[in-house]
Amino acid sequence: MGKFVAQKRVGRRIGRNIRISRYVIYKETLIDFEEQAWSFFGALFGIGLIAFVQSQSLFRIENVLLIGSFGASSVLVFGAIQSPLAQPRNLIGGQILSAFIGVCVFKLIPNIIWLTAPLAVAASIVLMQVTKTLHPPGGATALIAVIGTPNIKALGFTYVLSPVLTGTLILFITALIFNNLTSNRKYPTNSRLTRVFKSARLRIGKSPNSTHRELKKKCRKPESLKIH
Repeated sequence: MGKFVAQKRVGRRIGRNIRISRYVIYKETLIDFEEQAWSFFGALFGIGLIAFVQSQSLFRIENVLLIGSFGASSVLVFGAIQSPLAQPRNLIGGQILSAFIGVCVFKLIPNIIWLTAPLAVAASIVLMQVTKTLHPPGGATALIAVIGTPNIKALGFTYVLSPVLTGTLILFITALIFNNLTSNRKYPTNSRLTRVFKSARLRIGKSPNSTHRELKKKCRKPESLKIH
């Protein structure tokens, strides 16, 4: 009897450890070299493009276009593309709503940092939850609107359009291209836009000879000769 109870306890402990491992060891981190290469070059090009646009702007000294939360967004849209938090609705919606909340909080309570900083982050989280646009980097975007440089604060609601919307769209377009160049990756997940993009890529990649061979095969089929 005692041996049976001990075995039962061991079984429960093993089951509990397995459940914990599902959260600790996220399956998207266990990827191969090809996936890592696509993540690397996608983030390199996305952030690099934002930095290049900023270097050509009038505000290159203050880093107005390149904000820290874009680095966190890159981790999701290039390194964890299957995550619900990385999808376009979450990426674009979460960033824009959080930026708007951050500016609103700063406008209402401009000089009380111990109140504005946590309030901006907390309010942005709730708004993203309500609108189903939860995107963790959005919390940083809201915080930057409150504690950013004077040049950032001086933007007011323009902060929502640039740098936030502009940089987010650059990341999205880059992710849309890089994450669909290979058959092993798909972004966004379960999207008609993705299917159209991939089908167009396949059509472009086909040679005229292969298309001609496919047509000849179809013509050889008896079904194609039937009169309806």
